[in-house]
Amino acid sequence: MHFRAMSFNSLLRFILPREDHFYAFLEQQAAAADRAAQVLLRLKQDGTQVAAIRDEVQKIEHEGDQIAHAMIEALGRTFVTPIDREDLQRLSKRLDDILDLANATARACVLFGVDRPTKPMTLLVDKLAECTGVLNRCVPLLRQRAYIQLITACREVNHYEKDGDAVFRDALSHLFHDPAVDAKTILREREILEDLEKAINRCDQVADLLTTVAVKNS
Repeated sequence: MHFRAMSFNSLLRFILPREDHFYAFLEQQAAAADRAAQVLLRLKQDGTQVAAIRDEVQKIEHEGDQIAHAMIEALGRTFVTPIDREDLQRLSKRLDDILDLANATARACVLFGVDRPTKPMTLLVDKLAECTGVLNRCVPLLRQRAYIQLITACREVNHYEKDGDAVFRDALSHLFHDPAVDAKTILREREILEDLEKAINRCDQVADLLTTVAVKNS
Protein backbone atom coordinates (compact mmCIF):
# COMPACT_ATOMS: atom_id res chain seq x y z
CA MET A 1 0.00 0.00 0.00
CA HIS A 2 1.54 3.30 -1.08
CA PHE A 3 0.30 5.83 1.47
CA ARG A 4 1.78 8.79 -0.42
CA ALA A 5 -0.67 8.19 -3.26
CA MET A 6 -3.66 8.05 -0.90
CA SER A 7 -5.79 11.07 -0.03
CA PHE A 8 -6.11 12.02 3.63
CA ASN A 9 -9.70 10.77 3.78
CA SER A 10 -8.77 7.49 2.12
CA LEU A 11 -5.97 7.02 4.64
CA LEU A 12 -8.38 7.61 7.52
CA ARG A 13 -10.79 5.05 6.12
CA PHE A 14 -7.96 2.54 5.91
CA ILE A 15 -6.86 3.09 9.50
CA LEU A 16 -10.09 3.76 11.41
CA PRO A 17 -13.31 1.75 11.83
CA ARG A 18 -15.94 2.57 9.23
CA GLU A 19 -19.64 3.24 9.76
CA ASP A 20 -21.15 0.83 7.26
CA HIS A 21 -24.73 1.52 8.32
CA PHE A 22 -24.73 4.34 5.75
CA TYR A 23 -25.11 1.66 3.09
CA ALA A 24 -28.28 0.52 4.86
CA PHE A 25 -29.75 4.03 4.67
CA LEU A 26 -29.20 4.17 0.90
CA GLU A 27 -30.56 0.65 0.42
CA GLN A 28 -33.69 1.54 2.39
CA GLN A 29 -34.19 4.69 0.35
CA ALA A 30 -33.80 2.82 -2.94
CA ALA A 31 -36.28 0.19 -1.75
CA ALA A 32 -38.78 2.88 -0.74
CA ALA A 33 -38.49 4.60 -4.13
CA ASP A 34 -39.14 1.28 -5.86
CA ARG A 35 -42.16 0.56 -3.65
CA ALA A 36 -43.64 3.96 -4.53
CA ALA A 37 -43.11 3.34 -8.25
CA GLN A 38 -44.76 -0.06 -7.95
CA VAL A 39 -47.79 1.59 -6.32
CA LEU A 40 -47.99 4.11 -9.19
CA LEU A 41 -48.16 1.19 -11.61
CA ARG A 42 -51.62 0.47 -10.20
CA LEU A 43 -52.84 3.62 -11.94
CA LYS A 44 -53.09 1.45 -15.05
CA GLN A 45 -55.56 -0.95 -13.48
CA ASP A 46 -59.30 -0.62 -14.08
CA GLY A 47 -61.31 0.46 -11.07
CA THR A 48 -58.30 1.73 -9.16
CA GLN A 49 -59.02 4.41 -6.55
CA VAL A 50 -56.54 7.19 -7.26
CA ALA A 51 -56.96 8.65 -3.78
CA ALA A 52 -55.92 5.34 -2.25
CA ILE A 53 -52.79 5.31 -4.42
CA ARG A 54 -52.00 8.86 -3.34
CA ASP A 55 -52.36 7.93 0.32
CA GLU A 56 -50.14 4.88 -0.04
CA VAL A 57 -47.42 6.74 -1.93
CA GLN A 58 -47.55 9.57 0.58
CA LYS A 59 -47.05 7.12 3.43
CA ILE A 60 -43.98 5.69 1.71
CA GLU A 61 -42.71 9.21 1.04
CA HIS A 62 -42.97 10.03 4.75
CA GLU A 63 -41.00 6.88 5.55
CA GLY A 64 -38.39 7.98 3.04
CA ASP A 65 -38.14 11.40 4.70
CA GLN A 66 -37.38 9.72 8.01
CA ILE A 67 -34.60 7.67 6.43
CA ALA A 68 -33.13 10.77 4.75
CA HIS A 69 -33.19 12.66 8.05
CA ALA A 70 -31.51 9.75 9.81
CA MET A 71 -28.79 9.80 7.14
CA ILE A 72 -28.14 13.52 7.65
CA GLU A 73 -28.02 13.14 11.43
CA ALA A 74 -25.63 10.19 11.16
CA LEU A 75 -23.35 12.14 8.81
CA GLY A 76 -23.23 14.95 11.34
CA ARG A 77 -21.96 12.73 14.13
CA THR A 78 -19.67 10.38 12.17
CA PHE A 79 -16.03 11.20 11.52
CA VAL A 80 -15.18 8.43 9.05
CA THR A 81 -17.64 7.24 6.40
CA PRO A 82 -17.30 4.24 4.05
CA ILE A 83 -17.35 6.52 1.00
CA ASP A 84 -17.04 10.31 0.72
CA ARG A 85 -19.69 11.98 2.86
CA GLU A 86 -20.52 14.35 -0.01
CA ASP A 87 -21.35 11.37 -2.21
CA LEU A 88 -23.50 9.86 0.53
CA GLN A 89 -25.38 13.11 0.95
CA ARG A 90 -25.94 13.56 -2.79
CA LEU A 91 -27.12 9.97 -3.25
CA SER A 92 -29.50 10.28 -0.33
CA LYS A 93 -30.90 13.59 -1.64
CA ARG A 94 -31.50 12.27 -5.16
CA LEU A 95 -33.15 9.10 -3.87
CA ASP A 96 -35.38 11.25 -1.68
CA ASP A 97 -36.21 13.40 -4.71
CA ILE A 98 -37.51 10.31 -6.54
CA LEU A 99 -39.94 9.65 -3.71
CA ASP A 100 -41.00 13.30 -3.55
CA LEU A 101 -41.77 13.34 -7.27
CA ALA A 102 -43.64 10.03 -7.15
CA ASN A 103 -45.73 11.56 -4.39
CA ALA A 104 -46.25 14.74 -6.45
CA THR A 105 -47.46 12.59 -9.36
CA ALA A 106 -50.03 10.80 -7.22
CA ARG A 107 -51.22 14.08 -5.68
CA ALA A 108 -51.55 15.71 -9.10
CA CYS A 109 -53.68 12.82 -10.36
CA VAL A 110 -56.13 13.42 -7.51
CA LEU A 111 -55.96 17.20 -7.77
CA PHE A 112 -56.70 17.25 -11.49
CA GLY A 113 -59.16 14.38 -11.46
CA VAL A 114 -57.09 11.99 -13.59
CA ASP A 115 -58.64 8.61 -12.85
CA ARG A 116 -57.05 6.91 -15.85
CA PRO A 117 -53.58 7.89 -17.08
CA THR A 118 -52.99 8.64 -20.75
CA LYS A 119 -50.77 6.34 -22.80
CA PRO A 120 -47.69 8.60 -22.39
CA MET A 121 -48.29 8.66 -18.63
CA THR A 122 -48.44 4.87 -18.45
CA LEU A 123 -45.26 4.63 -20.51
CA LEU A 124 -43.48 7.00 -18.13
CA VAL A 125 -44.77 5.14 -15.08
CA ASP A 126 -43.39 1.95 -16.63
CA LYS A 127 -40.01 3.60 -17.22
CA LEU A 128 -39.94 4.94 -13.68
CA ALA A 129 -40.66 1.50 -12.25
CA GLU A 130 -37.93 0.00 -14.44
CA CYS A 131 -35.45 2.62 -13.22
CA THR A 132 -36.29 2.21 -9.53
CA GLY A 133 -36.19 -1.55 -9.91
CA VAL A 134 -32.63 -1.38 -11.19
CA LEU A 135 -31.59 1.05 -8.45
CA ASN A 136 -33.14 -1.17 -5.80
CA ARG A 137 -31.04 -4.06 -7.09
CA CYS A 138 -27.81 -2.18 -7.65
CA VAL A 139 -27.50 0.11 -4.60
CA PRO A 140 -26.60 -2.93 -2.42
CA LEU A 141 -23.65 -3.50 -4.77
CA LEU A 142 -21.98 -0.50 -3.09
CA ARG A 143 -21.76 -2.40 0.18
CA GLN A 144 -20.37 -5.43 -1.68
CA ARG A 145 -17.87 -3.24 -3.55
CA ALA A 146 -19.05 -4.94 -6.73
CA TYR A 147 -18.17 -1.88 -8.77
CA ILE A 148 -18.08 -3.44 -12.23
CA GLN A 149 -21.57 -4.89 -11.79
CA LEU A 150 -22.72 -1.56 -10.39
CA ILE A 151 -21.52 0.39 -13.41
CA THR A 152 -23.17 -2.09 -15.76
CA ALA A 153 -26.49 -1.82 -13.91
CA CYS A 154 -26.36 1.97 -13.98
CA ARG A 155 -26.14 1.88 -17.77
CA GLU A 156 -29.60 0.28 -17.76
CA VAL A 157 -30.98 3.29 -15.93
CA ASN A 158 -29.33 5.63 -18.44
CA HIS A 159 -31.06 3.72 -21.24
CA TYR A 160 -34.48 3.89 -19.57
CA GLU A 161 -34.06 7.61 -18.93
CA LYS A 162 -33.41 8.28 -22.61
CA ASP A 163 -36.53 6.30 -23.53
CA GLY A 164 -38.55 8.26 -20.98
CA ASP A 165 -37.23 11.57 -22.26
CA ALA A 166 -38.36 10.68 -25.79
CA VAL A 167 -41.84 9.76 -24.52
CA PHE A 168 -42.05 13.02 -22.58
CA ARG A 169 -41.01 15.21 -25.51
CA ASP A 170 -43.41 13.48 -27.91
CA ALA A 171 -46.28 13.79 -25.44
CA LEU A 172 -45.68 17.52 -24.92
CA SER A 173 -45.43 18.09 -28.67
CA HIS A 174 -48.78 16.39 -29.17
CA LEU A 175 -50.43 18.40 -26.39
CA PHE A 176 -49.33 21.74 -27.78
CA HIS A 177 -49.88 21.00 -31.48
CA ASP A 178 -53.21 19.19 -31.41
CA PRO A 179 -55.97 21.82 -31.92
CA ALA A 180 -58.48 19.46 -30.29
CA VAL A 181 -56.67 19.64 -26.94
CA ASP A 182 -57.92 22.46 -24.72
CA ALA A 183 -55.93 24.52 -22.22
CA LYS A 184 -57.25 22.63 -19.18
CA THR A 185 -56.13 19.32 -20.63
CA ILE A 186 -52.68 20.74 -21.41
CA LEU A 187 -52.31 22.04 -17.84
CA ARG A 188 -53.50 18.79 -16.26
CA GLU A 189 -51.47 16.39 -18.37
CA ARG A 190 -48.30 18.48 -18.51
CA GLU A 191 -48.13 18.67 -14.70
CA ILE A 192 -48.27 14.88 -14.32
CA LEU A 193 -45.95 14.21 -17.25
CA GLU A 194 -43.38 16.65 -15.87
CA ASP A 195 -43.44 15.07 -12.40
CA LEU A 196 -42.88 11.62 -13.90
CA GLU A 197 -40.13 12.84 -16.23
CA LYS A 198 -38.35 14.56 -13.34
CA ALA A 199 -38.58 11.40 -11.23
CA ILE A 200 -36.98 9.38 -14.03
CA ASN A 201 -34.33 12.07 -14.41
CA ARG A 202 -33.49 11.80 -10.71
CA CYS A 203 -33.07 8.06 -11.17
CA ASP A 204 -30.57 8.80 -13.91
CA GLN A 205 -28.75 11.23 -11.62
CA VAL A 206 -28.54 8.53 -8.93
CA ALA A 207 -27.11 6.16 -11.53
CA ASP A 208 -24.52 8.74 -12.56
CA LEU A 209 -23.54 9.34 -8.94
CA LEU A 210 -23.23 5.61 -8.30
CA THR A 211 -21.01 5.29 -11.37
CA THR A 212 -18.82 8.12 -10.09
CA VAL A 213 -18.52 6.49 -6.67
CA ALA A 214 -17.66 3.15 -8.29
CA VAL A 215 -14.93 4.72 -10.40
CA LYS A 216 -13.49 6.66 -7.44
CA ASN A 217 -13.34 3.63 -5.16
CA SER A 218 -12.42 0.82 -7.56
